[in-house]
Amino acid sequence: MSEQTRLNRRAGLASVAVAGLLVIAKLWALAVTGSLSVGASLTDSSLDLMVSLGGLAAIAYAARPPDEDHAYGHTSAEDLAALAQSAFILVSGVVILFAAVGRLMDPTKSELASEAAGIAVMLLSIVLTLALVWYQRRVASRTGNKVVAADSLHYVGDLVPNIGAIVSLLAARQLGLTPIDSVVAIGAALFMMYGAVKIGKSAMDALMDRKAPDEEIAGIAEIAGTYPGVLGFHDLKTRMAGSRTFVTIHIELDGQQSLYDAHEISAGLRAKILSEYPHTDVMIHKDVWFPPK
Repeated sequence: MSEQTRLNRRAGLASVAVAGLLVIAKLWALAVTGSLSVGASLTDSSLDLMVSLGGLAAIAYAARPPDEDHAYGHTSAEDLAALAQSAFILVSGVVILFAAVGRLMDPTKSELASEAAGIAVMLLSIVLTLALVWYQRRVASRTGNKVVAADSLHYVGDLVPNIGAIVSLLAARQLGLTPIDSVVAIGAALFMMYGAVKIGKSAMDALMDRKAPDEEIAGIAEIAGTYPGVLGFHDLKTRMAGSRTFVTIHIELDGQQSLYDAHEISAGLRAKILSEYPHTDVMIHKDVWFPPK
């Protein structure tokens, strides 16, 4: 197992451990407070646990080398997992939204209890989330794994419902403004639904072979266009699958040079692209060019 794969798996295991601990803590907080905003945060953490488990499985499966049936590897498993997770998150957000609106419109005033316990659990959630995000970003900066980076970004977004739950519990305890709990839950639900749509779109784009970002394509073109021995290039094509970008490019080489020299230029160019974009898989086609007589 490579060092990058080992780091990615450790980050995935850390994510699963934190999410599991927070689910247990928030289940208890929901039981003692009856707060919908805590319930929204609990749902978010439960989804985080599913996402983290799916991400860990995707990291493990995507790390498998190409085989006879999967010549380009297994990285699309990440996109399939993300698409399923985004659909589940979207449905859960809709359920929370309707529950929160229903309580807000209910003329019967709902009371919250044990707000201090709920606040303590939310503070624990924030501390653990910040520690996890810090670790994930360290790993992502070393490995360039998009799954770990996306998971880190997702947990940054989780701070919103956690902070919102604290605000609603403080408002209920200090000011008696229990409707704020429902308002915060509505905001958390909308935030979750927005995130689910973004994750789903990204996964769908990859499954539909969407090209790499324009700045990445421009960077690869710059490397190819200025590499020594490359007289020109054409048919630069990219597609994304999971955390990898597949690159195909035709380069034009001097037809009068030796096959060995042509191979060295091609291999050097591939190594240069991989050094700048380590998450890529590069295939180079060599075309010969003869000067006009």
